[in-house]
Amino acid sequence: MSIQVIHNVRVAAIADASDFALTDDAVVVIEQQNIAWVGPIHQLPDTYQHAERFDGGGGVLTPGLIDCHTHLVWAGSRANEFSMRLHGASYEEIAAAGGGILSTVKATRAASEDELFDLALVRAKALIDQGVTEIEIKSGYGLELETELKQLRVARRLGETLPLKVHTTFLAAHALPIEYKDDADGYIDYVCERMLPAALKEGLVDAVDVFCERIGFSRAQTEKVFMTAKSFNLPVKLHAEQLSDQDGAKLVADYQGLSADHLEYLSDAGIAAMAKAGTVAVLLPGAFYFLRETKYPPITQLREAGVPIAIATDANPGSSPIHQAQLMLHMACTLFRLTPEEALAGMTVNAAKALGSQTSGQIKAGMQANLALWDIHQPAELCYQFGVNPLQARWFQGRFSRPNK
Repeated sequence: MSIQVIHNVRVAAIADASDFALTDDAVVVIEQQNIAWVGPIHQLPDTYQHAERFDGGGGVLTPGLIDCHTHLVWAGSRANEFSMRLHGASYEEIAAAGGGILSTVKATRAASEDELFDLALVRAKALIDQGVTEIEIKSGYGLELETELKQLRVARRLGETLPLKVHTTFLAAHALPIEYKDDADGYIDYVCERMLPAALKEGLVDAVDVFCERIGFSRAQTEKVFMTAKSFNLPVKLHAEQLSDQDGAKLVADYQGLSADHLEYLSDAGIAAMAKAGTVAVLLPGAFYFLRETKYPPITQLREAGVPIAIATDANPGSSPIHQAQLMLHMACTLFRLTPEEALAGMTVNAAKALGSQTSGQIKAGMQANLALWDIHQPAELCYQFGVNPLQARWFQGRFSRPNK
């Protein structure tokens, strides 16, 4: 049996934002792919006294970071839209003019599977080198069967190629394709009756998402997708209340959804429903920043209601072309006024909840050995600065690696 003993580290045992313990001179024991024991070195069981040791140099050991909302597989560029926004166009105006998601759809449809893989590989490696060990990747830039499948295959391939756990989310209900202009109900029928069953047949779907918004899909159309997902025993999540209040958060909570994401326009009723269902609030500071949003998510109300808060990059070509997990920790604190403890819980234990993952996001016995070792003195330093990467080492399912610096 392969046993590793990581010693001379400060272990950040993050159960949630209010249960955040830092243990000095600690030891973590890894057996095969899992954590077998955690505690102070003077309590290390005799069984592990002579096992292979790794000296952490007094650094801080955290769970591997989890990016629970990305759109990592796409082709093309939307830099022109960035310029348009700076000249005064809104996100909705760009979408109405044929830009936005449909611009990326055109480029993604034209790209081969290998081309998409090569593009996504660079993005995924950037996250890995910042301590990320687990991500979610959504489809949604195909809006027709073959390209949606192509995206999901690439996402699966990334997980098979890299030391990274990948969760795939079916997001064909991301925008209305030109083939179904003025027939949103017809497109939703196509999504539910043909696309989702085909993706499931290939084993490509872990969860189902919808963009519920004025420029996306209505509450009734969203519910039809959710009903189809539940008929296949698939968990659901939702792009909710980003640009307006469509009552999406309450809807996804009513379906016991894993998460509601964005949430700038979240209502009190949505918060109450999420709290009751245990649905995670995934906040996306990169999109908030990049779109120059001024409406803040209701952080105080989420806290008071006890809704778990997760943080993610939302890495995508149009509203958050950012592949910096540590920058998201910083922005969560500086833009949304989260505490460092809340931000770190948001990219570990709460992000795991948002993915329905029961075996990651914490450092405790029985969890997968997905870990990140940082050359810092206290966890808050991960939120305090960015641009200088303090990652020293990374374990994925017990396998050790160094970042590419």
